[in-house]
Amino acid sequence: MLITNVRPWGGEPCDIEIKDGVTVGVMPHDPARAATGDTVAGRGRLALPSLADVHCHLDSTRMGLPFRPHTGAPGVWGMMMNDRDHWREDEWSVAQRATYTLGRMIERGTTRVRSYAQIDADCGLERFEGVLAAKEAHAGRCEVEIMAFPQAGLLREKGVPALMDRALSSGAAVVGGIDPCTLDRDPVRHLDIVFDLAERHQAPVDIHLHEPGALGVFSVDLILERVRALDMAGRVTLSHAYDLGSVSEATTRRLIEEFAELDIAMATVAPAQQRGLPLAALTAAGVRVGLGEDGQRDFWSPYGNADMLDRTWQLAFTNGYRADELIEHCVAVASRGGASILQDGPPRLNSVADRPGLAAGDSADLLLVEGETVASAVMDRSADRTVLHRGRVVADGLNLVD
Repeated sequence: MLITNVRPWGGEPCDIEIKDGVTVGVMPHDPARAATGDTVAGRGRLALPSLADVHCHLDSTRMGLPFRPHTGAPGVWGMMMNDRDHWREDEWSVAQRATYTLGRMIERGTTRVRSYAQIDADCGLERFEGVLAAKEAHAGRCEVEIMAFPQAGLLREKGVPALMDRALSSGAAVVGGIDPCTLDRDPVRHLDIVFDLAERHQAPVDIHLHEPGALGVFSVDLILERVRALDMAGRVTLSHAYDLGSVSEATTRRLIEEFAELDIAMATVAPAQQRGLPLAALTAAGVRVGLGEDGQRDFWSPYGNADMLDRTWQLAFTNGYRADELIEHCVAVASRGGASILQDGPPRLNSVADRPGLAAGDSADLLLVEGETVASAVMDRSADRTVLHRGRVVADGLNLVD
C-alpha cells in the first residue's frame, strides 16, 4: 500500500509505503511516484498513530439507544446498584451494544482497546461473553484486551473469584481489581486474590482505584509490595487514581519514582478535578500513561461518545494545556502511550516531545485526519478521517470498511 501526500505529526508532505502491515518507508511526497498495490489519497491530511482506549466499559455502553435520564445514586456502590437494577432493560443485548460501540470507536480512529467486563454474582459471565462477541465481530479491525472486572468487589458476594477464574480461562486477558479498602474493606485479602489469579493465568493486573488521598496511597503501597515480591514489574496498571497527587509533594515524588522503578502503568480518563499525579512528570520519569473514555452513555454517566479524539481534547483541557507541544503530547498519550500499556504493545513515550508511530518498522496503525496542525485537529475533531489497522483501511469518513 502507498499513502500519498500526508503530513506525519503535521510535518512536511510525505508518502508512506506499507508492506505486510508495517511501515517500510516514509518519503517526501512525490506527485509522480508510481503506486503499486492499493493507494490511499492523503489529500494533505495529518498522519497520526491510531488511538488506543485503554479504559472503557463496553459491557455497560448504551450507545445507539435512546437517551435515558440519569438515575444513579452517588458513590461507586450506588452507581453499581443502579446499573444492576437496569442493565437488563436495554432494547439490545450486551453483545449488540458492545459491538455497535466498538464499531463507532474504530470509525473514529481507535484500533487498540482494553475493555472491562463486569463479573459478579448478578451477571455471572454474561457481560464478559457480550464483550467477547464484540471483539470477535471486529477481529481484523481492532485489537481488544478484555479485563475480568469484579465491579462489586471480590468479597462482598459469594463465588466471584471462581467466576473470575472461569473468565480468565475463557478469553479474558487481564485481572481486574477495585478499591481494596473502601469496597471490599479487606485490602490484603482482595489483593491476594487478584495477584493469585494473575500468577495462575500469567496475566497482567489492572486496579480500578477511586480511593482518596492517603487511603489511596496506602492501597498503592500494598500493590507495590506485591509487585516487588512476585516479580510483576511491567505487569500492573493503576486506573483512575484520581487523588494520588493530593497528599504532599514528597509523596507525589516518591510515587512517581517507584512507578518508574517498577514500571507501573497508569490509565486516566481525564477527570474534571486534577488531583492525580502530574501527566508531564510521569512521562518525564518514564512511566507509561494511557487514556480511556471510561463509560460511554451508560447507567453510570451520560458522558462518552466513542471518539477518543474528543477525550484527547478533554485530557488537554483538564490539564490546562495551551502550548501546541503539550496538546500534541496528549495525542501521543492517547495513541502510542496507551498502546504501550497493552500486551505486546510498542515502546513507551520517551518525553513530552516524543512523536513516535510513523517511522519505518512501526505497525501501520494510522489515523489520517484533516487539520492545519495537530493542535487544531484536536480542537476541531474533523469527520474527515481514514483509519488503518495493520496496514489495512478499516474505516473511512466515520464508516466501517469491510
